[in-house]
Amino acid sequence: MQTHAITMLGTGLIGDFYTMTLHGQRGRDRVRVVYSRSEGRGKAFSDRWGIPEFTTDMEAAIRHPETDVVVVALPNHLHEQAVEAVAKAGKAMLCTKPLGRTADEARRMLEAVEKAGIFGGYLEDLCYTPKTLKAIKSVEDGALGDVTWVRSRETHPGPHSAWFWDGRLTGGGAIIDLGCHCIEIIRNFVGKGNRPVEVMCTTDTMVHPIEDEDNAIALIRFASGAIGQFEVSWTFRGGMDLRDEVAGTHGTIWLNHFLRTGFEMFTAGGGGGYVAEKAETAAGWLFPVGDEVAELGYVDMFSDMFNSMDNGTAPRETLYDGYVVNAVMDAAYRSAKSRTWAPVELFEWRGGETPRIAKHPEAYEGLVVIKRELLPDGRQKLILKDPKTGDYLDRVVAGS
Repeated sequence: MQTHAITMLGTGLIGDFYTMTLHGQRGRDRVRVVYSRSEGRGKAFSDRWGIPEFTTDMEAAIRHPETDVVVVALPNHLHEQAVEAVAKAGKAMLCTKPLGRTADEARRMLEAVEKAGIFGGYLEDLCYTPKTLKAIKSVEDGALGDVTWVRSRETHPGPHSAWFWDGRLTGGGAIIDLGCHCIEIIRNFVGKGNRPVEVMCTTDTMVHPIEDEDNAIALIRFASGAIGQFEVSWTFRGGMDLRDEVAGTHGTIWLNHFLRTGFEMFTAGGGGGYVAEKAETAAGWLFPVGDEVAELGYVDMFSDMFNSMDNGTAPRETLYDGYVVNAVMDAAYRSAKSRTWAPVELFEWRGGETPRIAKHPEAYEGLVVIKRELLPDGRQKLILKDPKTGDYLDRVVAGS
């Protein structure tokens, strides 16, 4: 297997998570040079992770002769500039979420990478959590039948850096920050070939004195008839709440990724140490996370990216996926403004056709079976419909 030398663009929290993963788990791929807009932050980052070089020159970092992969871990407003520079340099490129501030911006990045013929990956870590990957496989294997509804929730007390709060730099508020995760999680469960058709969304700025939304709820209607629902908030107190629910014609999945993972601890003294991302206290009842980079999906994400790079295949999360997510978020913002369903506008749909969820009713003595229910004595109760009259009736029959 090939060993990759990496240019890391950005020294914020996400850069720390990415470098911790690359140096700690997969191991053979190393960050060779790091770019920061601040010399002090760049030096501190390079010292912290044992990186040979740091620079405040983005172009020099991207074109460094000893690196072959560039990871874009920068604020949203710098993504397009960085991606275009990487495309010109002809190196493989991995970009953090969201891909762009708008779908138009994301499309330009996608086209620059595809025109350059370089590898491009969308770093959507929450689609790679171990629980999510296993749940997706179960859905793909048919355990839930046809997926009818997916709910994805991400809430916390708000971002950790000043630039996140400035919509001019980010493209929005909680939807841009958190909704991008939820939308792609939903797409993985309903099927990426299932076209998102329209969005109904409501937003509000309820707590923080900012110009953009700190709370939002949206419904996404897909071509199959499935509904995706996301809930995002920058005002949730108590840490970070990551939950997903999937409902299908034959089953249900519930996932809790962060607050309730089976690790609970009480301390009266408070050690003052790090508990978990977005944790608000180090005393009282705490919910630590064992291996944070693994449980948040970073390990499997980078393994997929580099293995795909080595094998010449597409990763699970492509730049086109990032573009679709941006298009859905654009529709959410239009819907919140118009207070109506807003169409998802895509310059091109690459997912093919997904048929409408079909009804295959069971028949019983010329009647349509609506539901079967097992009674305590072992008999079955049937809810039936007479197709001739439209009347509904109950019938109890022997168990089978």
